[in-house]
Amino acid sequence: MIQTVVKRDGRIVGYNEEKIKAAVRRAMLTTDLGEDEALLQRIADHIGMRGDEQMTVEQIQDLVELELMKSSRKEVAKRYIAYRDQRSIARRAKTRDIFLEIIEAKSNDITRENANMNTDSPAGMMMKFASETTKPFVDDYLLSQEARDAVRAGYLHIHDKDYYPTKSLTCVQHPMDRILTYGFSAGHGESRPAKRIETASIISCISMETAQNEMHGGQAIPAFDFYLAPFVRSSFKEEVDKIATLEGRNLDHLKEAEFDDYTAKPLDGLTGDGRLLQHAINQTAGRVHQAMEAFIHNMNTIHSRGGNQVVFSSINYGTDTSAEGRCIIRELLKSTYEGVGNGATAIFPIQIWKKKRGVNYLPGDRNYDLYRLACKVTARRFFPNFVNLDATYNRHEKWNPDDPKRYLYEVATMGCRTRVFENRYGEKTSVGRGNLSFSTLNIVRMAIECMGINEQEERITRFFAKLDECLEIVARQLCDRYNFQKTALAKQFPLLMSRLWNGSETLRPDDRIESVINQGTLGIGFIGLAECLVALTGKHHGESAESQTLGLRIVSHMRSRANEFSERYGHNFSVLATPAEGLSGKFTAKDRKSFGVIPGITDKIYYTNSNHVPVYYKCSPAHKAKVEAPYHELTRGGHIFYVEIDGDATHNPEAISQIVDLMDKNNMGYCSVNHNRNRCMNCGYEDAQAELKECPECGSSYIDRLQRITGYLVGTTDRWNNAKLAELNDRVVHK
Repeated sequence: MIQTVVKRDGRIVGYNEEKIKAAVRRAMLTTDLGEDEALLQRIADHIGMRGDEQMTVEQIQDLVELELMKSSRKEVAKRYIAYRDQRSIARRAKTRDIFLEIIEAKSNDITRENANMNTDSPAGMMMKFASETTKPFVDDYLLSQEARDAVRAGYLHIHDKDYYPTKSLTCVQHPMDRILTYGFSAGHGESRPAKRIETASIISCISMETAQNEMHGGQAIPAFDFYLAPFVRSSFKEEVDKIATLEGRNLDHLKEAEFDDYTAKPLDGLTGDGRLLQHAINQTAGRVHQAMEAFIHNMNTIHSRGGNQVVFSSINYGTDTSAEGRCIIRELLKSTYEGVGNGATAIFPIQIWKKKRGVNYLPGDRNYDLYRLACKVTARRFFPNFVNLDATYNRHEKWNPDDPKRYLYEVATMGCRTRVFENRYGEKTSVGRGNLSFSTLNIVRMAIECMGINEQEERITRFFAKLDECLEIVARQLCDRYNFQKTALAKQFPLLMSRLWNGSETLRPDDRIESVINQGTLGIGFIGLAECLVALTGKHHGESAESQTLGLRIVSHMRSRANEFSERYGHNFSVLATPAEGLSGKFTAKDRKSFGVIPGITDKIYYTNSNHVPVYYKCSPAHKAKVEAPYHELTRGGHIFYVEIDGDATHNPEAISQIVDLMDKNNMGYCSVNHNRNRCMNCGYEDAQAELKECPECGSSYIDRLQRITGYLVGTTDRWNNAKLAELNDRVVHK
């Protein structure tokens, strides 16, 4: 006897024979003989009594077909089968429409969800087909009912939901010393340890490219200068050996020579060992420069994920003060300034300068000259961004300037903004760790639903009640995903779970990854603080001190609840200032449909990213910094401060250092600078005009307009979704 029914969305409900009778009745009424109540009841009785205790909807419908075919009403069976087919086609119609849009390479929010992915290529199409068919499976079978309801109601967005069934993690900071020292196996062949700078550069690329195929988020190297520095010295020793061969004598005493820097200089006027030493230094610096060129070139051309996307890569550097470390930094910056190919700006890796007083920020600091060079490079090439190691929450009690591995205690950032540092379940470090998964709350919708309450304090109280309800849901959803991820086997992630993730060296191929991944973070994100505040107070935090107070209260509350969830569930929960790209217009579209166009809230097709002052609000960089800075300490899962500057920044690197000064002064964690940069793809001409349509040198209209989207660069806006394009058009210069 049937007791319960498993519906198509995975829900289990009680058996109801009236639904069977209603479906058969509809089929009967389309025939000449019409309805037969006795037959209806007989079919329902037979199925109800002879079926299993629990059955699926499809199994019950199959039994209905059999009963009808055995009856005298064969024409009803045909109509019932046809009706089932029509319903099945209707359920598949949405998928069909999405597939056709992908096949026809249409430019819309489905195919332009990620500006870093080329969904027009065959591999890109395959990825998108898989993505769009996987998401409904996740909804139906992997999400709880409350999470599913929250997503459908527009309160919650689960990032990288298409990767959910793979059990993959989001991102990781690569401990490259393990890779370069011991080599690695990615499941197909092995990589030997590096011996020279060229090999170290290539292996660093391969490590990130390989891990990108095992994860759904970004790949980063937390101390690029420290990791590659040893191979500068080994390459220098090779150059000494070459000279010794030419000279026909032993020059081993030069291999351990101490010198301040690997600075190329003319050999004129030099004699003896001094001349030979400088020649070896010159040759080494040249090799390092070529290795850095190759690294940047490879990170912009090596594809992952079936060949449709370059690696979403980031590198952190700036604090290695050794001669070898300085050589890596200098040649990397010089290569970046020169550009790739015919002088184009490199999109990847996202470069991040680790700014620290006493090391590289103040005049007299050992690496201050390289910091000035970094500002010059950023003025032309947008990178590096800047992470503030001096921010109170980015400091580590174990950091020691004399420790050769002090980078273990320096915060490192993913280029998009993701930050991992604090750790309740292991060493406090960025190295060998990353984000496990994150989900974002639509705090604007919660605020809109409270707008009908006239008394402001009551309105705000009701908002916080809604926020708490949604925070509880997202915490449980993230825990559910973690519990699913932890069942993965180490062999499913050959590189990640053998060399990269802290503790993974203890795992055997068939071990579950549960014992090591809890050092990662679960991120609770939010979007639209500005619009949320307009709904609650009438003004956003950039224009009202009262709204700013409330904004800080909201995000502080989220931070407190994240800490509470960490204790309750035993995980590293953090609050993330969400880098919304594909999400930027999804919440807005749903809220517009529900509530209409509300001035200052849903009157644009995007919500403001996380805690930012709206892009269209005119203010000075100093005011923007003052407003946004306090949120950085609260959003330790990741944050970013950006400024739009006017004019040709190439000739004004001082403008870049002034923004870094703002970061230092206001205790901010991470910043970047946006400015106009156009490049003619025909002749290479560059300028900073806001609306360059035609190259003044050759007349070409093939202009590359470099733009930053959510922390990373995109050479063309053709792959931007409509919401991000609208946001781009609304951006104003901060001055």
